[in-house]
Amino acid sequence: MKLPSLLLTFLLATSLSAQTLFTYGGNTVSANEYLRAFNKVYPAPVNEKARKMREYLDLYINSKLKIQEALNRGYDSLPSFIEEYNALRNQVIENYMNDAESLNALVNEAFDRSQKDIKVQHIFIPVSGGNSDSAMVKLKIQEAYMELQSGKNFDDVALKFSADPAVVTNKGHLGYITVFSLPYQFENIVYKLSPGKYSTPYRSNSGYHIFRNVEERKAVGRIKISQILLAVPPGSDDATKKTIAARADSLYNRLQKGDDFGKLAGLFSNDVVSSASRGQVPEFGLGTYDPAFEAVAFSLPGNGALSKPFLTSHGYHIVKRESLAPPLTVKNKRSLDIIRSLVEKDGRINVAKERLYNRIIAKAGFRQFNVDQVMLQMFLDSVLASKSPSLGNPVNKSTALFSVGASTKVVNDLVNYSLANRYKTDGTGVKPFKELNEEFKKASVLEYYRAHLEEFNEDFNAQMKELKDGNLFFDIMMKEIWSKAQSDTAGQRNFYELNKNKYKWNYSADAVIFYCSDDVAAKTFRDMLVKDKSKWKEALEGFSDKITSDSARFEISKIPGAQKATAKPGTVTNIVKNKDDNSASFALISKIYPAPAQKSFDDARGDVISDFQDDMDRKWIAELKKKYPVKVNEDVLKSIAK
Repeated sequence: MKLPSLLLTFLLATSLSAQTLFTYGGNTVSANEYLRAFNKVYPAPVNEKARKMREYLDLYINSKLKIQEALNRGYDSLPSFIEEYNALRNQVIENYMNDAESLNALVNEAFDRSQKDIKVQHIFIPVSGGNSDSAMVKLKIQEAYMELQSGKNFDDVALKFSADPAVVTNKGHLGYITVFSLPYQFENIVYKLSPGKYSTPYRSNSGYHIFRNVEERKAVGRIKISQILLAVPPGSDDATKKTIAARADSLYNRLQKGDDFGKLAGLFSNDVVSSASRGQVPEFGLGTYDPAFEAVAFSLPGNGALSKPFLTSHGYHIVKRESLAPPLTVKNKRSLDIIRSLVEKDGRINVAKERLYNRIIAKAGFRQFNVDQVMLQMFLDSVLASKSPSLGNPVNKSTALFSVGASTKVVNDLVNYSLANRYKTDGTGVKPFKELNEEFKKASVLEYYRAHLEEFNEDFNAQMKELKDGNLFFDIMMKEIWSKAQSDTAGQRNFYELNKNKYKWNYSADAVIFYCSDDVAAKTFRDMLVKDKSKWKEALEGFSDKITSDSARFEISKIPGAQKATAKPGTVTNIVKNKDDNSASFALISKIYPAPAQKSFDDARGDVISDFQDDMDRKWIAELKKKYPVKVNEDVLKSIAK
């Protein structure tokens, strides 16, 4: 049976990539390793691939020789190298502390959910105390659910059962929400409901919930507004409310006649934070503020639109729309990167962490030792209370709890972890033993994963190898080539004398080149220069750090705006703008040298150092190739080039 040609090609390519491409000394480099490096420098598609593969291979081999020499000299064991390497590792590692597949799934899910907003209704019954209380609450939520199933209106059931203080006025309506508006477990419930449908009762840490998807709409995005808030003090009588309402109407009339919104916000708004910023509120999305407030803000028809005064539980508001950022609608790298950053800051990231934890448990070889949990809790409680453990308790500080990989955790590790982490983050007291013990186990497993990540993740291992090799290459090049070439003035002069004919002046000029931070400064200064060239130094002082200058003899081709045909003494060249950073440059020419001439050592020094450095590098590579003989498998190179 013949293999399909596409499959055959794939199998051949896979086989070739695993073959050795070249050896140096006693080391081998596979075609796959070289391809990974080549593809980073030359992303597909590549023209003249065979030629570029050969050229880059020479550079790659030379770098490998230098890195090997650095290793042989023990550069990787120097304290400074180890410190820098560990710092880089700590920077990179956070990108790998989640399960990649789960994280990508969460990002795609969040993007899809961001395309629509859902109007939500909610029934909430809290659980406050012991088992009997919990049982009563469970019966109550079941009763509410049964009434909904019998066809009763959600508004009425919410009014009857929900403990939300706002239910009297909002009948359980929370307004529109979008992705990231609610805790992830609630968001999951809401986004899985069809419009008009309600959920089964859900038990959270605080109580029982029933959610209803009232209706859906296309996502509206995020909005930036300014507001004036006239707060209504709690318990205000009708007369006070009317007075505040009249003041709001008066301010609205002033705004209608063109009065400045920011000025009035600063004078009258009771929102301390926004009033200090001329009423401006940071950009926000749905589910951030009071639903009634958000409903008005998002209903404003365009930038600059003004709402009439409206009442919320906080008081009377007047809102002005500043801008609206539409939702991300195209699923590309940029939009997914934005969503990814939000996912990583959200509670849902624990889904990816949990999956990673389970994968480590399976792969690292986790082993739980047989320790009596009651005795362990008694021992821990005694130590944390600064008391002596009970006599006869078989648990002590050296008792082994579990092992992960080659690491074993003992009771003393649990004690130290508990001392630092035993209190709840919400300030409500200490964590139960079971919760603290489970936290410790997870933290220990993740700590092991962090310390041995190279063994778990091939991509991380490859990245850290690249970083290590890069640092070794830099260190040995600095010591052997770059520093020597810069400091060896005798060697530079000798190289200049041996290669004097290379360093000639072509058509050149004495000039002052002006480097300007932007084209406005360049134009202003150039206009001053054209009027009076003799006082350019004095004029330059007025531009502080916006303009710098360099005065020397330059090749005409290196003077911005200069042309051989038109350049002459006294010429102020045209401004040349740099598109990358909007900087600009031009020059004032004082003398022309049309005939070729020999460059002095000082004039040629920059080029001499560069050429001297290259010459040193070539000689060093020749020595390294003798020390670490290189052999390239030409057949493999030709095959991967295809």
